[in-house]
Amino acid sequence: MALTDISIRALVHGNKPIKKADEKGLFLLLQPSGGKLWRFKYRFNGKEKKLGLGRYPDVSLKEARRRRDEARQTLAMGTDPGEEKKQVALAAALNASNSFEAVGNEYLEKMSRDKREAVTINKSKWLLSLMIPAIGHRPIADLTPAELLKAFQAIEAKGHLETARRMRSLASRVFRYAVATSRASSDPTALLRGALASPKVKHHSAIIEPKAVGQLLNAIEEFTGYPLTALALKLTPHVFVRPGELRRAEWTEFDLDAATWTIPAEKMKMRQPHVVPLSRQAVAILKSAQVLSSRQKYVFSSLHTGLRPMSENTINAALRRLGYSNSDMTAHGFRAMASTLLNESGKWNPDAIERALAHDTSNSVRGTYHRGQHWDERVRMAQWWSDHLDELKIQASAHSSKIL
Repeated sequence: MALTDISIRALVHGNKPIKKADEKGLFLLLQPSGGKLWRFKYRFNGKEKKLGLGRYPDVSLKEARRRRDEARQTLAMGTDPGEEKKQVALAAALNASNSFEAVGNEYLEKMSRDKREAVTINKSKWLLSLMIPAIGHRPIADLTPAELLKAFQAIEAKGHLETARRMRSLASRVFRYAVATSRASSDPTALLRGALASPKVKHHSAIIEPKAVGQLLNAIEEFTGYPLTALALKLTPHVFVRPGELRRAEWTEFDLDAATWTIPAEKMKMRQPHVVPLSRQAVAILKSAQVLSSRQKYVFSSLHTGLRPMSENTINAALRRLGYSNSDMTAHGFRAMASTLLNESGKWNPDAIERALAHDTSNSVRGTYHRGQHWDERVRMAQWWSDHLDELKIQASAHSSKIL
């Protein structure tokens, strides 16, 4: 006799599993624990098999019969419905492991293994999280340029043009990783170049007028904060490296006798090692820092533990304490200061200045020329620059004295 909803609700569980037949191979299995499970009994290639169709009441009697009929149709086509269910589940699991979200998280783990900066990894996690709601569940190999563009434009429409651009850049790196690990055949984001609005370029604030530079240098001399911060602030104008390269400087990278600082490739923006010639003034500042941190890993270590480099905001915060707002001067602005005044001096080859700033060149031959032929000029330029900074500082002090 076929089951009804009323008869199912009236069923009583026993100490052993109880089968209650419906029709056409469908039955309800009453478990001693209280569960009611739908099963479909069938034969395939002469063997009796059972297929699970769900749990009552989550799967109603009507739905259980519909699933049974689907299984019977599969049988009629010569396919084992149980095996087909396993393959569907396997494909779903495979798609889940190859989803954009899963591959993206794998790529983030690779970034961590590659010793990328925590701040870089955290920014990438945030950018990935913005893409997950729209495309995270999709198999990465199936994603189309149109789907990706829609996800990026949703952020762009909110006015976050730079964020949308960075999302496309991260997605491209995830796709290239997927290609390398045989989960995708190409990078569809390559077709989206130019499809997003270009954000307005924001230049780092910098002081480039010689008199104002001298005033800034005198202000730095008067800084009374944490000693290592004061030394980092004093060194920054002389070496004009990127702020992250300075704050993560390690003592093992320096040869003060040879007056050189060798920054390894993994710390450089362009992923190429960079050697900085040190002026006498820079060496003197570093020797002062040795007294405070020579037993620590980092030259400019964290105030609290000494086990980590100083915060990425330390130099900017020091400038704020000196009265320079974010629109006046930034830690990155010292590079613009050096680039501008060195070029305006007319004393140095522009290529030597570019190499000193560790700017990339798309021409590999020219890049080799930078590394090989400009070293002697860069050494002389480093000392001239430090001497010039001292002159500007003295001039600013003399001018202030006349005013007083």
